Amino acid sequence: MRFHGNKKGLRVFAVAESFEKHDKKSVLAGIVMRRDLIIDGIVYADTVVGGNDSTDKVLSMVNRLGRNDINCVLLGGLIISLFNIVNGKYINEKTGLPVIAISYNKSLGLKDSIYGVNQKQKIQDYLKLEERKPLKLWTGKTIYVRIWGLDLLDALHLLNSLVIQGSKPEPLRLATLAARAYRKNLKY
Repeated sequence: MRFHGNKKGLRVFAVAESFEKHDKKSVLAGIVMRRDLIIDGIVYADTVVGGNDSTDKVLSMVNRLGRNDINCVLLGGLIISLFNIVNGKYINEKTGLPVIAISYNKSLGLKDSIYGVNQKQKIQDYLKLEERKPLKLWTGKTIYVRIWGLDLLDALHLLNSLVIQGSKPEPLRLATLAARAYRKNLKY
């Protein structure tokens, strides 16, 4: 594991997406950001809306960066692109990096909402996901996380160091903006 919570130059790799229901592809943007909020890298990929390729695409983004100084992967959710489910545990196992998947709303679950290609497999993949744990940030906002390769307290300290206001860590906020801007320039 390459996580050193007290490291001043700690770097996270945050991945967020942008798509609209009529799109065939969703844009993924990955931002490498240091704890002092300096952007240190950007990479893009796309996933099939409603497909099953999101985990492989996130792994390819990490590999294309070719860096050994990333300390943690932040995912803006695990169920993206109309039920293209990201396997955070697998990403942790393949990269050796801690993975934190974040969502912002309490939910009873999505099992009954899943549809599309390979619906049965998607439901099985969804049911394998660990329960989300609530974390209350220094801002007073509560987020919900799934974590692999890191304990809850270390995750809380890391996320608190990356939140300027509200509930969204700065690397994910910028990755979301980058994905949205890139998608608007494409004709998916």
